Amino acid sequence: MTLVARHRVTLALPQGEAWGKLRDLTLAPHYVPGLTGCTLHPGPEHGLGASRRVMRKGGQWLDESVVAWTEGEGFVVTLHKGDAGAPFPFRHAAFHYQLEGDGAQSCMTTSLHYRLRGGRLAEWLMRGVFDKVVREIGENLKGYYESGCTQNGDFAGR
Repeated sequence: MTLVARHRVTLALPQGEAWGKLRDLTLAPHYVPGLTGCTLHPGPEHGLGASRRVMRKGGQWLDESVVAWTEGEGFVVTLHKGDAGAPFPFRHAAFHYQLEGDGAQSCMTTSLHYRLRGGRLAEWLMRGVFDKVVREIGENLKGYYESGCTQNGDFAGR
């Protein structure tokens, strides 16, 4: 069974301006907690097939590859460690960014769709953690998009 952690924020930006930031895959360290950097893999920088490696505290890293892209509206990245598949504790993990707009404002929905190793007990134990992380990413994204100021204290490039 796939679980979903979701958070929605209203941005004080029109959809086009918000999309201009969202489509830049290198900006994630400005709003995703614990990221210390990001590099794009060779190939497309945007759209289907684009891929990035995000660096995390403690020298850890994670790859994120775009598997769905709707220009002006959002995209989906799968989380993986190179060719080894989803990182522990996931069996599968995909992060969705969905943008909707109306005039001077837009709404961003961030969501993590995942399956865990360890069965229902692991899912029960970890659900609150993933809900909190997705909420923090959404709120940090809002803060960064609206102010231009990095919201992630772990990112040295701020």
